[in-house]
Amino acid sequence: MTTDTVGRFERELESLDVGLSRARAVDARRAIETVLENPSIGVGLPFDGVSLPAEVETEPTPADLIDARTGVTPARFAIAEYGTVAIESRTAGDEPVSLYPERHVAVVAESDVVSDLSAGFGRIADAFAAGEDSLVFATGRSATADMGDLVHGVHGPGEVHVIVLEDR
Repeated sequence: MTTDTVGRFERELESLDVGLSRARAVDARRAIETVLENPSIGVGLPFDGVSLPAEVETEPTPADLIDARTGVTPARFAIAEYGTVAIESRTAGDEPVSLYPERHVAVVAESDVVSDLSAGFGRIADAFAAGEDSLVFATGRSATADMGDLVHGVHGPGEVHVIVLEDR
């Protein structure tokens, strides 16, 4: 990962109309709080020194999932070339928490931003070798043009915000 790689990731996110924040681990909780719209749900973040704000429900019921306005998840890695984050499908609920609420907040370590799809394949191979065999790629808001005009927000969140942890 280089500064240019992260810069490219940021530019891609901007072109996709995806929000972006950068934060150090010590400031991550506050960065997450600023983009929440409650009620919010989330899964634990695997970054040392980073925790979710108290108002984020980490053991959501199906009703919580339906009612949530914001879902917060960690991203396993990000691909700068496409402005894509890879969300694991774990039993903690990362996938539904990232897809059902209107707003998805993905938290990714700066060191986990890779330059291109080839580097992403290396990360996927590592995850699969470790028994983590399911990932969801989220590239901005969902869109479809298969029925005519381009329509955004057809499935998945209507808004996406990525928080890049600078010191991880």
